[in-house]
Amino acid sequence: MATYNKRGYKPKTKEEKIEDVEQHSTTAEVFNTLDESASKTEAFVEKNQKYIFILVGIVAVVVLGYLGYNEFVSKPKQVTAMNDMFQAQKYFNDAVNGTAKDSLYTLALKGGEGKFGMLDIIKEHSGTPSANLANYYAGTAYLHLKDYKNAIEHLSDFKSEDEILAPLAKGNIGDAFAQLNQSEDALDYYEQAAELRNNEYTTPMYLYKAGIIALDLGKADKALTYFNKIKDEFPNSSEATSIEVFIGKAQVLTNK
Repeated sequence: MATYNKRGYKPKTKEEKIEDVEQHSTTAEVFNTLDESASKTEAFVEKNQKYIFILVGIVAVVVLGYLGYNEFVSKPKQVTAMNDMFQAQKYFNDAVNGTAKDSLYTLALKGGEGKFGMLDIIKEHSGTPSANLANYYAGTAYLHLKDYKNAIEHLSDFKSEDEILAPLAKGNIGDAFAQLNQSEDALDYYEQAAELRNNEYTTPMYLYKAGIIALDLGKADKALTYFNKIKDEFPNSSEATSIEVFIGKAQVLTNK
């Protein structure tokens, strides 16, 4: 066992001399190892200095390129897309709130008064957030115009984390499949829409639609689950006002 020796201490016994030699030998070995590692690192850097500088340069170019693209290309492109989209959005909003819905939805899709429609935004400003949002507007407009296949196509291209728009897009796809009499697909999308977010607006709405479709498909037990969830978790929703009737119907069909 090694012992602590004061400064200037000289080993006296044979054992102490051996131990002192071993300690100095170990210390020297450690420093030699560190020196060797440092030398190898220096040699590697010296040998590959050219490639290291190239790699650093590439990383710098990529980072600066991304920042430059985002600042001088991406942002201005998005501003232009938003400006081009303004009139199409107005047509869409007028269609939702107005009377001449079909003609306004068509204008929202194809444009008017020399302004872009949603389809132009998707084509001309591809890759921008505005083009992504235009897919939602276009899909919903096609849904109202009863062009269900185009509705499904554009709504499927829309990607969002928004609390309301994300489930609405899924639910609108469900509506389109329901109109095409593809009930299984409709149920799947209603379920996705109900589960995607948990809020007082879209969740009970799509639980209700899922329950109705499930009843039509003979899946009364699944429908009962959805109706009970509306009753228990969303008692203040509009869907809850008549939910007892549907719960009773689902219970009767479940017990058959």
